[in-house]
Amino acid sequence: MAVQRASAPPTTAPDLPTLGGKKSSYRERVVDALRAAMIAGELRPGEVYSAPTLAARFGVSATPVREAMLDLAKEGLVDTVPNKGFRVTAVSEKQLDEYTHIRALIEIPTVVGLAGTADPVSLEALRPAAREIVHAAVAGDLIAYVEADTRFHLGLLALAGNAHLVEVVGDLRGRSRLYGLTALVKAGRLLASAQEHLELLDALLDRDKGAVREIMTRHLGHVRGLWAAHD
Repeated sequence: MAVQRASAPPTTAPDLPTLGGKKSSYRERVVDALRAAMIAGELRPGEVYSAPTLAARFGVSATPVREAMLDLAKEGLVDTVPNKGFRVTAVSEKQLDEYTHIRALIEIPTVVGLAGTADPVSLEALRPAAREIVHAAVAGDLIAYVEADTRFHLGLLALAGNAHLVEVVGDLRGRSRLYGLTALVKAGRLLASAQEHLELLDALLDRDKGAVREIMTRHLGHVRGLWAAHD
């Protein structure tokens, strides 16, 4: 579920998302939502954001936002600006290319391997997240899109049984930027990319390794193609 957006902090905590199939604290869910906003380009590099401003934007109190941004600073995703807030760090084109290359080396063979090993019940359990991605694309909700996309892909990789692999890919995804999502929404083209998640599940359930490889290669190609272009 996407993070609540409101003009003032609510009296009760909103139901923030849980990513990657893990049970998170409220602070961790705020971290996830802020990270998703950075990945989607809704929080832009070089811009300085104060905790109260972000709190009002996301409909939460300032304290968990401040704590979450300090966590993101430890990951190198933001820099602290004394008496002002936090500046979102920029990611170079070379860095994005490197992140995507590493992801392809890890994710494509891992997911292809799942076509022969994954339990069909476990694969079907990922279908709700795939549908959430489609619904977010239709609604043009980029934060919800990134949240559901993260939950789907990390959940899929988790079926390989290698927790460290999931952690590495999760870190690479968190450092990526998908600035082109806004333009794709405006052009009505994000839905086609979203539907690839359902296509991938169907290919995995059919045990079609060739189709899985083709879909994963095409899908990851968007990271440095359609999804990366600056609007």
